[in-house]
Amino acid sequence: MNKKVILSCAVTGAGDTTAKSPHVPVTPKEIADSAIKAAKAGATIAHLHVRDPETGQLSHDVNLFQETVERIREADTDVIINITSGGGGDWIPSEEDPTRGGAGTDIQTPEERHEPVGKLLPEMCTLDCGSVNFGNMLYVSPTDWLRKQARLVQESGVKPELECFDTGQIRFANQLVQEGLIDGDPLFQFCLGIPWGAASDAETLSYMKSRIPENGKWAAFGIGRMQMPVVAESVLQGGNIRVGLEDNLYLKKGQLATNEQLVDKAVGITQSLGSDVMSPAEARELLNLRNPNGGND
Repeated sequence: MNKKVILSCAVTGAGDTTAKSPHVPVTPKEIADSAIKAAKAGATIAHLHVRDPETGQLSHDVNLFQETVERIREADTDVIINITSGGGGDWIPSEEDPTRGGAGTDIQTPEERHEPVGKLLPEMCTLDCGSVNFGNMLYVSPTDWLRKQARLVQESGVKPELECFDTGQIRFANQLVQEGLIDGDPLFQFCLGIPWGAASDAETLSYMKSRIPENGKWAAFGIGRMQMPVVAESVLQGGNIRVGLEDNLYLKKGQLATNEQLVDKAVGITQSLGSDVMSPAEARELLNLRNPNGGND
């Protein structure tokens, strides 16, 4: 068990959750404010998507990312910024012509997915390590696209968080490491419980962590009601943790949560198990992140 763990808060996500909870932040100000509150509650990292301020739906607008990031950087509260590079990967076949995307399809090129990262140079970004059935949708990330994205991230000096939704994606993430496209100690994020990826249980988590390189570091999260059980299991198995409204809307059954409440609960679980949460400064040193004021630590 780690004496100290990194706690990420995924503050808004891309899902259709804004109608389900009034606490899901939508505008850049709301997202930044929620990230700052989460940091004050103990989050080490704020993981960011952005949304269309008018509709609340997923947006790829770089200007929205820029406003959100600038608001967080200007705050007095320190937190590591982790921007999604998952971008547009949603594929739903058209019923009329299954060779084409139907309603809800949203595909971006590797260059488009990387644009907010390349422009804003956060300390970290996610890199989804493969395609997966995501409910009734297919999330599309072909291997050649991912190699191109990994190279773009590497050239930017941003630390990639290798998101793995199933065991085959760990194999490909390891391939990226072997090909020299991931610098330093690789950081994996095991994404558990998403239909139809890896299951959200202790056995799956144990297997996934056994498949990463010896110098690899890892975190895990579960969705919905499994969010806090996965927090506890990750701490016990020596990993890092993630909570937030991207993955789960409830503090407990019937009670909608805020991001800071989820962070506070995760901190409490971590401390009750004899561990504690790292500060952003400690995590920067551990992960060898770029200095947020420019350059590298």
